[in-house]
Parts: sequence; structure tokens; C-alpha cells
Amino acid sequence: MLQELSHMDRITQLQDEIQQLLTIMSATLAHLTSRANFVQLDGSEIPITKQRNPEKCDQPEAFEANKKELVTDLIVKAKQVEYLIQSLPEPEPEEGQEKRLKALDDETTLANEEYIQAVARSKDLHEQISGVLRLMLEEKAGSE
Repeated sequence: MLQELSHMDRITQLQDEIQQLLTIMSATLAHLTSRANFVQLDGSEIPITKQRNPEKCDQPEAFEANKKELVTDLIVKAKQVEYLIQSLPEPEPEEGQEKRLKALDDETTLANEEYIQAVARSKDLHEQISGVLRLMLEEKAGSE
């Protein structure tokens, strides 16, 4: 059971890391598209018809440095995700899963039967106690 919890912890951690990776990707795309200026592609005949406000654009050197930093962040996070994926256990064979699920089903059936018996016993005890109390009250009422 403890090993299963450990596996679930790894899966939760993997889920968190993937969420962080997606957040980094989204932030990277938003930064790159908002801080880049429009430039003409090499050999392109299409003229640049739009320019961004220079205060909103990074200088080419700063833009390249930021781009490299963002790529590094993405690579580091992707390697963390890959490491977590590699640390996950191999899936249990179907036969093993079937046996385990059958055992759990049997345990659940047994627990349900025990529960039904306990409820029936409690109802029986309740009836007995109620009968004794009624009898005591009738005796007391009759003696007065």
C-alpha cells in the first residue's frame, strides 16, 4: 500500500511538473510574441508594414539573450518531466491487475455482508432495548 502511495505521489508530482512546463511554454510564447519587433525574412519580397513601439520591444541582443534563457528554462523543466516519467514503475501485467481487482472485489463483498449483519444486529438490539423499556414503563405506570 505504501508503495502504491509512493507511485501516486510520483504521478501527482509529474502532473505538477507538466503543468509548470505548460505554464513556462505559455509564458515563453507570450513574452516572445510581445517583445519581438517585426523583421523581414531573408530573401523575402514582402515588405514590413507594421512596427511596434520601440519601448515595448527588446533590443536584438537582449531579445536573443532572453530567448536563450527561456529555452534553457524549457529544457530544464522538460528534463525534470522526463526524469519523473523514467522513475515511474512498469505497469502491472493484466493478469496481476485482474487478480488484485478480484481480491478487492471479494474483500468489498465480505465487508458489505458484515455491514448488513451489523445493521441487522443493531436493529435487533434496538428492538430488544425498546421492548425492555416499554415493559419497564408499563410496570411503573401500572404500579402508580
